[in-house]
Order: sequence, then structure tokens, then C-alpha cells
Amino acid sequence: MGNVSAAESQKSGGTAAQTPVPEAPKFSPSMPTANFVADNESLPNPGTFEDLFKKVKELMPNPLEGCKLVINKGISNHFQINHSLSLSSFGQSSYHFGATYVGSQQSSPTEAFPVLLGDIDTTGSLNAQIIHQLAERIRAKAVVQTQQTQWGVYQGELEYRGDSYTGTVTLANVNPLEETGIVVAHYLQSVTKRLSLGAELLYHYGQGNQATIISGAARYATDNWYASGTLGPTSCHLAYWHKGREIEFGVEFESNFRAQETAATLGYQIALPQGVLFKGMVDSNWTVCGTLEKKLQPIPFTFTLSALLNHKKDQSRFGFGLMLG
Repeated sequence: MGNVSAAESQKSGGTAAQTPVPEAPKFSPSMPTANFVADNESLPNPGTFEDLFKKVKELMPNPLEGCKLVINKGISNHFQINHSLSLSSFGQSSYHFGATYVGSQQSSPTEAFPVLLGDIDTTGSLNAQIIHQLAERIRAKAVVQTQQTQWGVYQGELEYRGDSYTGTVTLANVNPLEETGIVVAHYLQSVTKRLSLGAELLYHYGQGNQATIISGAARYATDNWYASGTLGPTSCHLAYWHKGREIEFGVEFESNFRAQETAATLGYQIALPQGVLFKGMVDSNWTVCGTLEKKLQPIPFTFTLSALLNHKKDQSRFGFGLMLG
């Protein structure tokens, strides 16, 4: 939902946040080489716009408050269901039922299409996605979100992957009767084997008003680190990710010029022996957060401890979770 969230956030003046989506299939590059690339080599595909900050976002811990129980059950090789129960003393307790279907159209050793994802809670709010590989280089995605009995988000996306570039067009909440909607276009091109450049075009119209925002993007990547960023007239987003032997860390900087808000975040992940994973985060708003995950072998259990503390607001949240399957 990154495109819709970014557009609505820029409309309201908030800082945009991106939510990770399923990774697209990878294609073998075969484009004729440029002058600055060796004759026997070709430029790689740079991935998508959402990949610019994906690894940094994955380092950030997801804090729990209260108690959470998740049960995953595989019905067949293609179908899986899950139950999620959350009990909280601050927020609302909730129950979610989810289902995932993966088709038999194999596009790579680790990916198959179509993919259908669905999640519904006790209030009737629904979150559903359909992802399908229409052709070797073309992927389509549809997203629907409802808030009880009202439509929240309906979005369609079409992605084309060339040998050394990726182009994406997204339409969100387009209503011809009310003449409202959001259109987002992304283009990312490999300039060298390590450097990628791109642009984003966001067009929003509705209620007699319309706005267009154009932003630039860049990423420089090596085998164990990368730096990326986007810059536009309303916002700036920078990130750095580095992977060591036992630790990964990332730094993220976000600034919204209209709202005059700026935030910097440092996140890290440490893989400890015996199936223990620790994630930590500290940001410029004086928030410290950490999660500890322990796999309880040989049974398929994952136990999680979580803590969050905001020194400036004098607020704290603690929780634990158990995932089966």
C-alpha cells in the first residue's frame, strides 16, 4: 500500500511511510551492453521503487503490546490459513482470520503465481490482494481494503520489467463519477552495475483540485551495503543499509517540507546462536524499541518478547507473542 499511503500523506502534509509488498520474480538480463560495460556483461534489473528502502524497513522491529497468538496451518501445498489473536490493555483486542493461496504457475524456483492473500477481522474490515504474472515480464496486482462496510482503498498496479529497467503504473481510488483518484508512475533504470537512477510521478485529482509531484531517486549498491534516496519538492527520504558477519544495521532519514517534520531512525538486527534473533531501533523522537525472537526447536514455535519506551513522552509498551507453524 506504499503508493496510496505516500499519496495521501503528501496530500495531508504527513511523512510518508512505505509498506513492503511481495517480491517480484527476477528475470535474466539479456540487454545489449552499454559503452561503459564490458562486452560480455549486461546491466542488471534494478528492481522496483519499493526495493529502495525495503532492507532497511525489514530491520525495524515490530513492537507488541499485551499478548499475541498466531497459528499458521497448511491445508495443502497451495493453500494456507492463519489465525491471529491480540489482547491489549491500551488498544482494542482483535481477532484476524487470514488465507493464502499460491498457484502452480512456476516463474522461478522460489516463486509461483497467482498469489491470493486475504485477511478479515471481527469488525468486518477486509484486506485482500491478488498478484499474478501475466507474461514473462509483466506482473499485475490488485488490492482492496474495506473499513467495516465502507470502501477504504482499491488499487490496481501494472509492472513491466526490462533487462535493465522497471516501469510501474498504479491507479488508486479512481472514481470517474466523483472525478477523484490517484495515479502514480515509477521508473528505475540501471546506469551501471551498481548505480540506479529513477523518477516518480504522482498525480492527484479530486474536489475540483489537482496536483502533480515529480521526484527523483538514486541507489548505489555493493555486495554488502547500499545507499538510496528520493528527493522531491515536498519530501526527502534517505537510507543506508550494511550487512556484516553477524549484524545488519540501517539508517533512515525522512523529512516532509510542507509539514516541517523530520525524523531519523537507526535500526539493527543480530542473529545469535540457537535460533535467536534480536532487532533494535532508536529514533530522533526519543523512542527505543527492541524485539527478541526465539525458535523453539524441534516444535515449530517462535516465542517473541517486545519492549518500547518513549523517553520524551514517558510512555512504555511491553508484550509477548507466540507463533505456531
